[in-house]
Amino acid sequence: MLHLRLIVPADRTDEVLRLLETTVGTTHLVVLSGAARDPRGDVVLCDVAREAGDGLLAELRALELDRTGSIAIENIDLSLSLRADRAEDEAPGEGADAVLWESLTDATHEESTLSATYLAFLTVATMIAACGVVLDNAILIVGAMAVGPEFGPLAGICTALVQRAPRLAWRSTQALLVGFAVAMVVTVGFSLFMDAVGLFDVEALEAERPNTNFIYRPDWFSFVVAVLAGIAGVLSLTSAKSGALVGVAISVTTVPAAANAAVALSYQEYGQAWHSMEQLLLNLVGIIVAGSLTLAVQKLLWARHETSAARR
Repeated sequence: MLHLRLIVPADRTDEVLRLLETTVGTTHLVVLSGAARDPRGDVVLCDVAREAGDGLLAELRALELDRTGSIAIENIDLSLSLRADRAEDEAPGEGADAVLWESLTDATHEESTLSATYLAFLTVATMIAACGVVLDNAILIVGAMAVGPEFGPLAGICTALVQRAPRLAWRSTQALLVGFAVAMVVTVGFSLFMDAVGLFDVEALEAERPNTNFIYRPDWFSFVVAVLAGIAGVLSLTSAKSGALVGVAISVTTVPAAANAAVALSYQEYGQAWHSMEQLLLNLVGIIVAGSLTLAVQKLLWARHETSAARR
């Protein structure tokens, strides 16, 4: 279930209430007349089944409530109510399959912001992966994958392509490209420093490295894993069940490939650096293609589902 808190101009309250009362899947309607001060108006509270949420949000925005008042949404983790159970049963479809496009766009917009925190996480993750590369330590590689925040901009690009949002596409692409560029430059300096103090050496980079040599040896399996991770990542973002996102983060060789390329560049190992960049690009393309197609299919299937429900 979702909880809606609306601030409604007093002259639009009746219209909003009619919409809420006629929307299948809504319940627990509360009106606090004149309670809002900024902006001034009435506060309207209600719960709505997740599967009915996207359509209701579209209707509320059509009433320009996002401009004249306010629309706030919260997820309800637990609701012990017979009326809530009935509302979920009456709403068409399953809540886990519903996509809240407004929420997805807002989340990916926030996650794809080129901020100091984003750059710090990506740079630290790349340096951790650099240590894993030199030590041939798979645990450090997995840790770096989990720390890396690059799936946010990737999801932003996928959402922008499906929703036709050029500003989000540019913002996400900028965060991705600038983020990896900064992380790799800093990691080159980090590698030179570690070499100077005797902790890194070129022999370790050129060794067979059975645990981490997949990073600079891209193949079709790399692309297949990236495609599957893109599908799983988008599903975890759009579904009410989002626990799979960490698993997605440690499934793709993006941060490790960037780290391997940076370390290789610091030792003028251009061949290994080039192959690492191929691995990075292969994973990025696979995730974007798969994620975009997954969102497009979800949008198509849910639109057909809503059309069928309306006919019934």
